[in-house]
Amino acid sequence: MDVGAITTKAVLLDSEGRVVAYKVIRTGASSKEASLRVLRGLEEEAGIDRGDITFTVATGYGRAIVPYADTKVTEITCHAKGAYREYPSVRTVIDVGGQDSKVIKVGEGGRVLNFVMNDKCAAGTGRFLEVMAQALEVKLEELGPLSMKSKVKVSISSTCTVFAESEVVGLIAKGVAKEDIIAGIHEAMASRIYSMAMNVGVEDDVVMTGGVAKNTGFVRALEEKLGRRIVVPAEPQIIGALGAALIAKEKTEGLS
Repeated sequence: MDVGAITTKAVLLDSEGRVVAYKVIRTGASSKEASLRVLRGLEEEAGIDRGDITFTVATGYGRAIVPYADTKVTEITCHAKGAYREYPSVRTVIDVGGQDSKVIKVGEGGRVLNFVMNDKCAAGTGRFLEVMAQALEVKLEELGPLSMKSKVKVSISSTCTVFAESEVVGLIAKGVAKEDIIAGIHEAMASRIYSMAMNVGVEDDVVMTGGVAKNTGFVRALEEKLGRRIVVPAEPQIIGALGAALIAKEKTEGLS
């Protein structure tokens, strides 16, 4: 179970470690209620009852208040483990979620060697993109495709979300094309993540997790900054929950 600020994710594994079902929902106002709703959805998806679940690990922003969790684990550990499960060659995980962003250096077995985390400022997170999408009056999922149409790079100089929003509003007033503004937003955000990555050291393969990994324009901007290809899982939002489920499986093996 990965309870994030914007979405809550759940992954169910069988005794062989295979993914049986997964669920992604909006967190809403209550993280506790979201953790209960996602569990009900997962049970329906898999056709099981709660008693069929042997062990539950909670991770993410709201992990402390998941009432049915057997234990809690940091999202750093879970994202590294989940990414390693999908891509054993991974050496760097970049997780950009709604509330924070992380760059994790990964060793053999998905072990965390080092990491840096931004959880004090919205810049460089999904929340930053949400604010910019609102200012531009476009849907969040449209940011990536629109930015790919950009012909002219526009510089967004502010690193603060509030000031960047004012800057964007000013560019709109000047008649600058939305796709060029969005490309500039992605560039500014990529620069923020790049600075974090340089503090950890980036090695191939680089895997990106979190909901922002679905934004093709941002992924491309970050690839250009890093000078490396970024691998994006088929469902990047569930990698943290997958790592938590893998840890849960390890715990059950320890109990047997």
